[in-house]
Amino acid sequence: MTDIRQTKNYANYLSSEGWVVERINNTNYFIRKLPLVGSILKLQRPEKVDFGCISVLLHRYKVFQIIVEPQDEIQAKLLVIQGYKLSKSPYLPSKTLQIDLTQSKEKIYANFTKDCKYAVRKAALAVSRVHHFVGGEPTGPAVAKAMAGKGVGGFYISSYSTPAEIEKWREAWKNSVNFDRYVPSAEQLLNIKKSFPQNHSLFLASHNISSRIIGGALFTISSHDVSNYITYYWYGFTNKEGRTSLSQYSLLYQGILWAKKMGCKVFDFEGVYDERFPNKSWLGFTHFKRSFGGHDVPYPGCYTKFRFPFLASK
Repeated sequence: MTDIRQTKNYANYLSSEGWVVERINNTNYFIRKLPLVGSILKLQRPEKVDFGCISVLLHRYKVFQIIVEPQDEIQAKLLVIQGYKLSKSPYLPSKTLQIDLTQSKEKIYANFTKDCKYAVRKAALAVSRVHHFVGGEPTGPAVAKAMAGKGVGGFYISSYSTPAEIEKWREAWKNSVNFDRYVPSAEQLLNIKKSFPQNHSLFLASHNISSRIIGGALFTISSHDVSNYITYYWYGFTNKEGRTSLSQYSLLYQGILWAKKMGCKVFDFEGVYDERFPNKSWLGFTHFKRSFGGHDVPYPGCYTKFRFPFLASK
């Protein structure tokens, strides 16, 4: 299956972020030009590592650092032979969690943990309403009040798509975390929506009974010339109220249901804690993601190589 980093949609996104994109034989090569020193070349999860093509691009863009994140160990061994070194800090998650969406909804739900099932059941009315919303029927404060009256946490979920809505979604995210936490700019999020238009992305938000956003999630679909398989859980956030109401479970569950409805074969959680490259800050959201079941998919990591662009011959 084609990784999202190798799709035209993702190429369009990085182009909008200032990267030069060379798409050769259905493979994306990303180049970041830096003043005076040359360029960085990035190749992520390609179907094939073409060293001849890399060599051409090295000279064309005066590349001083090559970053390759291979799909599998076979590619990793080829990189080592070519003089690449394993980095201590991967750029992409070195391990992810995936759900097989070809299973029935009942079987997918059966693999959830007890706590996850409780959270989803608690928001059963929210789940029902979002199904209708994704199909085109809007929700609103009246729905939230109905939920509060039925003891389902007092929140409702809706989809955001216009620039003004996405900016509001982003502002809610920024207000939900500490000032030192990374939050993409509004421009970046709008570029994602433009690069993954219509049914290739979904911005969801949970709201309290006062219609204030208490959590959000962003999902994208890996669309390719020959595949349309994977939905990715790109971003998620909740504030204190959202965590108390467990709305993050319903947000992610709706992403899974949306992915299945869109005909995707795999739901990818886009990263979990990896003991090989430990980052303890990942332990909390990894515990949350694992409550939805799925199976681990490890990747070799990140391989890099440095060269002097004005002196090296290869």
